[in-house]
Amino acid sequence: MTRPQHRVGEMAWNAWGDPGQARTLNDSVRQLITQALSVTTEAEAPVPEADLSLAPSALPDAAHAALTTVVGTEHVLTDATTRVLRTGGKSTPDLLRRRAGDVASAPDAVVRPGTHQEVEEVLAACAWHQIAVVPFGGGTSVVGGVEPLRGRFASLISLDLRRLDRLVELDTESGTATLEAGLRTPEAEELLNAEGFTLGHYPQSYEFATIGGYAATRSSGQASAGYGRFDDMVTGLRVATPRGTLDLGRAPASAAGPDLRQLFLGSEGAFGVITEVTVRVRRVPEGRRDEAWSFPDFARGVAAVRALAQSGALPTSIRISDETETFVNAAVAGSSAPEGCLAVVGYEGNETRIAERRAAVDAVLREHGASPLSEDTAGDWRRSRFSGPYLRDALLDTGILSETLETAANWADITRLRERVTAALTESLGADGPAPVVFCHLSHAYPSGASLYFTVATDAGAEPEKRWRAAKRSASDAIAASGATITHHHAVGVDHAPWMEAEIGPLGVEVLAAVKKTVDPLGVLNPGKLIPTTS
Repeated sequence: MTRPQHRVGEMAWNAWGDPGQARTLNDSVRQLITQALSVTTEAEAPVPEADLSLAPSALPDAAHAALTTVVGTEHVLTDATTRVLRTGGKSTPDLLRRRAGDVASAPDAVVRPGTHQEVEEVLAACAWHQIAVVPFGGGTSVVGGVEPLRGRFASLISLDLRRLDRLVELDTESGTATLEAGLRTPEAEELLNAEGFTLGHYPQSYEFATIGGYAATRSSGQASAGYGRFDDMVTGLRVATPRGTLDLGRAPASAAGPDLRQLFLGSEGAFGVITEVTVRVRRVPEGRRDEAWSFPDFARGVAAVRALAQSGALPTSIRISDETETFVNAAVAGSSAPEGCLAVVGYEGNETRIAERRAAVDAVLREHGASPLSEDTAGDWRRSRFSGPYLRDALLDTGILSETLETAANWADITRLRERVTAALTESLGADGPAPVVFCHLSHAYPSGASLYFTVATDAGAEPEKRWRAAKRSASDAIAASGATITHHHAVGVDHAPWMEAEIGPLGVEVLAAVKKTVDPLGVLNPGKLIPTTS
């Protein structure tokens, strides 16, 4: 087993990411955005951490003693700073509450096991003492997936998997690696790159999200066209539950009944705690190339991606921004926007492979009216592709509410879905304030359909969280009514649970509840997530 030498630090308690990387808007960009959105509300200054009022830990002495017996005194933490850092995820409502000084839901303790066995023993102790457990990886959830909800329990711990940070095994012959769940992606890449391999998973949360979190949420990265979704990469899982351990996956394919890995991929810590993930890995590519193109309109860009997906000619990554997103991103970057819709295309592999794939892709793009742009445009995208959440914080400082949501549908429904969701967001947010700006991009494609990722920017108003909750409900209703999925890669958490019955039907909800009852009879694991509370 090996550990990374370079460790990823903690994210800010009331903002996204590394506090040292926080963004600010220059005066010209700030003025442009506030005028375009008719912003009239001054943003309130965030409450300083020193002014937070945190309730004393409600963890019973007996439970505290049991947990320290398992992991050691130094790994059961009840200090205010550590508890505040584990108060939830990074959605805009999460950040609005913390900026306002609301940390009432902070866990009673943060427990840091160092092995699978310790995780199993912590879960057994929490079940015995009836303590709720919220598994915590990188804390990047934007749907309430790590919100410390106690449910019927009087106290709750955050099960911090930070110490599960080892490369357990690299099978170079089979092309698989077993990684512990608490590894941040850059740490996993460090360990794999040292042996000539890569995971190739690049979601926007790349810098802070964990291997276990990817599996628990069915993550999809920006290079999924070439490397696949994370759940496609998984060949094995080790899971601790209150009732014991499950070791799942023993061959590249099997007909030995239903694949139980699928019960835990996407289970969000509600069925068990993923401690080890065995994934397919690939050799570090010899080269990378990014290109930028412009389509006359979004419809032709979508048609081009569909043609590529259905012909098996997708590049490693491809993203099509609509006209509004193309303009807004250029304005924020202080550059001139290309006409129409920006497309960014990425290739990885050896020179021959890249050249062959480029030739096939270029032909399809040109056939659908695309024109090549300068290499600088594509380079700008790669350099800034993980910085979007930092911009959201800068906008909040300016009195602007900015948030995202995503979905996926069959190709035949993509245009109608985009229109319905855009209308739902525009009508909801425009009903009690200036019209918002809503824009969209397509970044994950399959032979039968694709995902759409929406971004909204609007005047925050006097009650920004209330405004966004209403808009998100309206958009989610539109997604469900369109027959699309409520989430393509953000997962369910708290925010999407009300639409799970529309997604899988009442009987499907009963099946999930039955699984939870079997592996977590007392319901201590991540209360209030994944399964609708009415079931």
